Amino acid sequence: MRRHTRRRRLSMTSLIDVIFLLLLFFMLSSTFTRFSEVELAAGGAAGTATGSDIRPFFLRLGTDSLDLNGRDIAFASLADGFGEDAAPVVLVSMVPSVTAQRLTDLLVALRAVPGAKVTVLERS
Repeated sequence: MRRHTRRRRLSMTSLIDVIFLLLLFFMLSSTFTRFSEVELAAGGAAGTATGSDIRPFFLRLGTDSLDLNGRDIAFASLADGFGEDAAPVVLVSMVPSVTAQRLTDLLVALRAVPGAKVTVLERS
């Protein structure tokens, strides 16, 4: 005598879970694909020698503020703040609470300044 085994019905729940997880994965991975490259160069111990006639610009980056030589300035008008200087030397100082994203945003904004030589000072 032959037993009739009953087939289990296919469950759609696991298929829906897999599709949902794949959708979630691709949505999250697509948000991280928009990135920007920022060139970083390590400075030597003694630094680079500059002429005495070149006056550097001092840029202080805060969590909600940006000062250029002691004056508040917006990211949008950063390129105008250097005036007619062809290749400004910019020293960037940060308050300890500045995030890496905020520093990256500043470096991207400084990329619009032609010939700018940017040095990021170490946080204490």
